[in-house]
Amino acid sequence: MESFEQISSQYTPMIYKIISSLNIYKNKDEFFQVGLIGLWEAYEQFDENKGNFTSYAYSYIKGRLMTELSRINRHAEKTTPVEEEFWEYIEDGFRFCSMDESILLSYCQAGELTDNQTKWVVYTFLKELTVMEIAAIEQVSPSAVKSWRKGAKEKLRKALSSY
Repeated sequence: MESFEQISSQYTPMIYKIISSLNIYKNKDEFFQVGLIGLWEAYEQFDENKGNFTSYAYSYIKGRLMTELSRINRHAEKTTPVEEEFWEYIEDGFRFCSMDESILLSYCQAGELTDNQTKWVVYTFLKELTVMEIAAIEQVSPSAVKSWRKGAKEKLRKALSSY
């Protein structure tokens, strides 16, 4: 069989014809490269005993291009470009916590929380940590932190309901 450079120059019109038949009008250069890769793969895998290279290359290139079109369409369906004004309505990722630590601790004292329950309140509301993160910091099990949470919630509800 001929060298790939000869094959690629010979089958370049075929690649463009397949691109045209698939109504691809955007990114033609990228699709040409995909077609060229398909031609290379067909060149590498072709068995002369099984038939004509032209028909094999045609179907291989077309299949490769259709697969690429499907991949691009799936990506386009999953992602949607947004207008610039959309970003004006997005809140800043940094949330300002208006609750001061001293105020939060005064609630903990009023509710008569234990030290561990107070730790849960501070870690959760000031530092915005999860149960797993608190457990790692305090070197206890997550279930222990959950019990701190449960007790703290109960005591704070009682304290707030009395106001």
